[in-house]
Amino acid sequence: MTTDSTKAAPDRAALPAQSPPVDPAQTEAAAGHAATAKAPNRGRIPFWSGEGGEGARRNLGLLATLVVLVVIGIATRPDLYGNASWVWGNTLTILKLASVVGVVTVGMTFVIIGGGIDLSVGAIVALAGVWCTTVATQSYGAGGMIFSALVVGLAVGVVNGLLISYGKLVPFIATLAMMVAARGLAAEISDKQTQVSDNQFINGIASTSLLGIPLLVYILAAVVIAGWVLLNRTTFGRRTVAVGGNAEAARLAGINVRLHTLLLYALSGLCCGIAAIMLTAQANSAQAAMANLYELDAIAAAIIGGTLLSGGRGTIVGSLLGVIIFSTITNLFAINGLSTEAQNMVKGGIIVAAVLIQQVQFGNLGTRFGRKRASTA
Repeated sequence: MTTDSTKAAPDRAALPAQSPPVDPAQTEAAAGHAATAKAPNRGRIPFWSGEGGEGARRNLGLLATLVVLVVIGIATRPDLYGNASWVWGNTLTILKLASVVGVVTVGMTFVIIGGGIDLSVGAIVALAGVWCTTVATQSYGAGGMIFSALVVGLAVGVVNGLLISYGKLVPFIATLAMMVAARGLAAEISDKQTQVSDNQFINGIASTSLLGIPLLVYILAAVVIAGWVLLNRTTFGRRTVAVGGNAEAARLAGINVRLHTLLLYALSGLCCGIAAIMLTAQANSAQAAMANLYELDAIAAAIIGGTLLSGGRGTIVGSLLGVIIFSTITNLFAINGLSTEAQNMVKGGIIVAAVLIQQVQFGNLGTRFGRKRASTA
């Protein structure tokens, strides 16, 4: 019996073709773009239209809010706002008031954009301030005090990062525990007493002015510029947005998500160290209770400035404007003799409104309302 040699062999399943090699840099860039997907170009001006102009629209809205607050101040205290020299001095007072919280907010903005939260920033400022004003530390002069505050802030931030990225603790829990621990350590070091700074150079930071502008404002400007460049012009910033937008996609793109998360909290701690020196200079002293509720002010300012609480979106300029708005509100309440309790209620309402607006724009409320409109159409 002969077999047909020309009989066709059974069909086999075709194997998928091997994908061409992928450049990791291109993959990483794609992950960053996916986290901050841009609207298609429809021939409009990108500065204003679409998602590309969202930051500009929000910043203009924040500037409009500042104008409204100034108008309220003029309407309620025309006797003060009619004096040009008082207006200039009050503006500098607002900027000085915003300087310390503004530096903390820069670090907080990076953490939130990266998908985290840091409730320990106020406690870190207190611990760094107390540590740098001990008698032993002051014996090394201004350089030793500044170095001590920066190292303490950085070290505590690294501990936060290790607990969250490698210990796999939820950021809220890890930083809440650090908030309590750092306050307790600061109280233990200072023996619950106020530690006076005897260093004239440190104390002079708050009273020194250059060209009529306080040195504290220059420090805030330097930190804001450095933060803007780091977020918008470096790989670190693009990776921060990618990690906050989608951590798993960032990991698949080759980003070391754990290490990057650690660096974000270290950066936040470093900003707290800088703020500790500034706050110590303003008060000429440090204590365990200093920088109370700074975490609330920093988070609120970042959210008001457009930083998405779930991560992946935010701007340094917006956060700065958020800080200035809150400082202006505080100043407005002070010159009108209103209570701190009323001020806190207003701040709380602003925070709730900002979060609701974010949910309508990016979150569940917007999707829910969109589905409702589609079903009734």
